[in-house]
Amino acid sequence: MLSLMREAKSILEHERSSGERGDTRISGGLVHIPSSGELTVIGDIHGDIRSLTRILRESRTIERIEEGQRRVLFLGDYGDRGDKSPEVYYVVLCLKTAFPESVILLRGNHEWPKDLQPVPYDLPRQLRDRFRDQSHLICEEMPKLFEALHHAVIVEGKYLFLHGGVPSTVQSLDEIANANSTHPATPHLEEILWNDPSEHVSGTASSPRGAGRIFGDDVTSRVLELVKARTLIRGHEPCHEGVAISHKGMILTVFSRKGFPYGNVNAAYLSIDLVQPARSAHELSRSAFLF
Repeated sequence: MLSLMREAKSILEHERSSGERGDTRISGGLVHIPSSGELTVIGDIHGDIRSLTRILRESRTIERIEEGQRRVLFLGDYGDRGDKSPEVYYVVLCLKTAFPESVILLRGNHEWPKDLQPVPYDLPRQLRDRFRDQSHLICEEMPKLFEALHHAVIVEGKYLFLHGGVPSTVQSLDEIANANSTHPATPHLEEILWNDPSEHVSGTASSPRGAGRIFGDDVTSRVLELVKARTLIRGHEPCHEGVAISHKGMILTVFSRKGFPYGNVNAAYLSIDLVQPARSAHELSRSAFLF
């Protein structure tokens, strides 16, 4: 596990320093994907290894990657809460190290910066249960891996992907790209990881989560226009039916795990043909895979 974590971190750091990986361009923590091929989008897993393996099997993700036809994008929150968190991190990192050009790993709020740890936070206990007297080595390495993860993806003219929500005060795409390096002087990374959309506010308001903000459709509209995207695709919030639409079809939330403590009836993942014109959240939800 330690070797795998260090290898994945090295790959991620090289992507950021080199500014590219295959035909993708990387600026800070922002990945630019070209409008080509298929993209599998997987939301929060939170230690649910059964849902993760089912998604990979049903979508034929590995086979399609090997055929050169598909990328897979994870929206963050791989571990914590679910009891198979170490196994989920292991599988996800194996995918990244095996297919570095085709697998994109975003940071969620449970891959926290040191000043924004979620509460409760079960991962250290899960690592102790799994690795026993070696768990302290894994716990020391995890924050270093988290810092190397990217935090946003853009398909220009089509989609913006991130974990939580749009950073409400950004004035340029570069500010999103550099959110990691400007944290905590700017609120951008905190909001990318923690924000939630609301149908009942204009602008932003305090979040009951204790971090980030809730934001209205006026904020979504401004930021999507700023970055030249039609639809925001994010995770972070449990969805009773696996997906949820908000802000007049500008936002689609995808949640990819099931069971306690979330209680959702369905989990979901997406398969998007990036060659096709951009689709709204309403259109994307109708083609989501539910289970």
